[in-house]
Amino acid sequence: MESLVKYVQDEFINQNEFPSFKSGDTITVYYEIKEGQKTRTQFFKGVVIQIKGTGKTKTFTVRKMSGTVGIERIFPINLPSIKKIELNKKGKVRRSRIYYFKELRGKKARIKEVKK
Repeated sequence: MESLVKYVQDEFINQNEFPSFKSGDTITVYYEIKEGQKTRTQFFKGVVIQIKGTGKTKTFTVRKMSGTVGIERIFPINLPSIKKIELNKKGKVRRSRIYYFKELRGKKARIKEVKK
């Protein structure tokens, strides 16, 4: 059964090439939205909270603040509508899944930047 799943993933999921990033990094994800017959590109800029899964089924969660409300969005890494991913800042965090980041406000919600 696992070999069948692996075969389907290899045949039908296209591998996208994006820069490598990890939890704590600030990225901008450009993705395409279809509204009726029109398509437009929208971006989502935020901090990577977690990266989950392996291989072609990997997903990542991005969190941004819109005013005082936190918004999270989960993107599959091989989503066909993702056009590009820009790495804005590299962050230094001690965990791979930074759920504690949700409760932090103000200056405590900063992530130390690593120089490139």
